[in-house]
Amino acid sequence: MSRASAVVLLPVLFVSSCALAPGLPKDTGPTPFVIERDLEGPTVARGEFSAINGLKRGFTAYLDGARSGDIFTLTERFEYDDGEKDQKTWVLTLKGDGAYTGTREDVVGKAKGWQDGQAFRLAYDVRLPNEKGEPGLKVHFQDVMVKTAEGVVLNNASVGKWGFGIARVELEIKRLE
Repeated sequence: MSRASAVVLLPVLFVSSCALAPGLPKDTGPTPFVIERDLEGPTVARGEFSAINGLKRGFTAYLDGARSGDIFTLTERFEYDDGEKDQKTWVLTLKGDGAYTGTREDVVGKAKGWQDGQAFRLAYDVRLPNEKGEPGLKVHFQDVMVKTAEGVVLNNASVGKWGFGIARVELEIKRLE
């Protein structure tokens, strides 16, 4: 690589990689979010997927988390506003020092999770379904989850391809009454 190429390429790569990592929401509370504590048992989430092409898709997700030793399993039952339904199951394994690895049906390889101060972060690749429902475009998700002072869990995710942000997902998760 020539020096001129490096001078142009390195800043582009740096900016692109920075564009994907979501910061902490302004409503982050004083208590750290701990996934196996704060999502244990039944919870409900309301959220929206929004892409740079203008596509917006609202949904409700019914979550149920259970811990067994170093394994945390989170079942997600999605009901989209357009009537479509889906179910996914996360299996996260605690590796120590707040680090996790995880799998889910649509995740390519292993997800990487870690405690980051008040937040829990999760990074993973997913193959989005195409029009026929088959695995299609591979994208990268970076989630950040925090707890507000009121106990509501906020989950903000950036979705990227080739280092550029192409979509966002925002959720509010509450305990079922």
